[in-house]
Amino acid sequence: MNKIENIKREMNRLGSKGEPFVFLVDFLMENPMLFPIDCPKEELQWEIPKSSHVQVTTTNPQLKHWKTFPVSFSKYKKGFDVVERHIYNGDTYLLNYTQPTPVETNLSLDEIFKMSNAPYKILLKNRFVCFSPETFVKIENGQISSFPMKGTIDADDANAKELILADSKELAEHNTIVDLIRNDLSIVAENVEVKKFRYFDRIHTNNKDLWQVSSQITGDLPKNYQQKIGDILFALLPAGSISGAPKKKTIEIIRETENYNRGFYTGVFGVFDGKNMDSCVLIRFIENQNGQLVYKSGGGITFLSQAESEYEEIKEKVYVPIG
Repeated sequence: MNKIENIKREMNRLGSKGEPFVFLVDFLMENPMLFPIDCPKEELQWEIPKSSHVQVTTTNPQLKHWKTFPVSFSKYKKGFDVVERHIYNGDTYLLNYTQPTPVETNLSLDEIFKMSNAPYKILLKNRFVCFSPETFVKIENGQISSFPMKGTIDADDANAKELILADSKELAEHNTIVDLIRNDLSIVAENVEVKKFRYFDRIHTNNKDLWQVSSQITGDLPKNYQQKIGDILFALLPAGSISGAPKKKTIEIIRETENYNRGFYTGVFGVFDGKNMDSCVLIRFIENQNGQLVYKSGGGITFLSQAESEYEEIKEKVYVPIG
C-alpha cells in the first residue's frame, strides 16, 4: 500500500502545480507506474485522441500470420461454474471473467503498436501492447466523464444492433455497470448523471467488424480537483467495467477463479496535461511472457449468462484492429 500512497501523493503534488504526467496502474494496483510527460519513447509510447508520444519509423509491417490457442471450453467452464455458484449465492451479481490466449504472429509488439488502429494505443517496451476502445475517465474543465463499455456483437450479423439491444442478459449487464460507475463517480463528484445510454461504436479488426455498446456518465468535480487528482483516480479503481459488482467481493472471487495474473491487463493508462486528463481501460491487450505473446480477454458473467456464448465472446475479442 505504501507504493500506492506514494504515487497518489506525487500525483496530487504534480496536479497542484499544474505539471503534466503519465500513469499506468495494474489491475490489482500492486505496481503502479508514473512517468514524466516527456519520458523516453524507447520506454513508453502512446497515442490517445488528443495526445501522442511515438517513435517515427519508416517500416511498413504486414500481418502475415495470426494463430490463437484459446483455453479449452472444459477448462473455461470450470471457472465459469465457480462464478455462477457465487452469483447464485448472492456474493456477486456481475463478474468480468477473463482468460489468457497464447498467440502466434509474425509481428512484434512494436509492429502491432504501429499497425493497430484504436482510440487508445499503449506500448510498454518489451512488456505489452494495448489497443483499447474503452475510455476509463476523462476530466475536462472540471467535469469528469466515464464511458463503460459492455456488449459486443458481430457487426455482420443480421439486425445486429437490434439483437444486442433486445438481449436481456446484455441489458442487465449494462444496467449493472452503469449503476456501478454512477455510484463510483458519486464518490468524487456531484451532479452525476447518465448523459448517453447504450450507444454504438464500430470496430474494424483483422477478423471481422464488431459493434461495441457503451454509455456515458458525467459529474462535476470540486474546484480544487487538480490538488487531489491522485486521490480521485485511485478512488475509482479498479475500473468497474472489468471487475464487477459489488466490486470488493467480486475482485476476491476473480482472484480465486481465474488462476492467472492479469498484471496490467484491465488496469488503466492515462495522461494528465496539468489541467485535464484522459485515460483508458487496458483491454485488447497482448503481453510478452518470456517471448510468448499472450492475449488476455474476457466478458461479464451474470445469472443470465450461458457458458457457450460467453466462451465464444472471449475468443471473438482476440483480434488486432487493423482491418
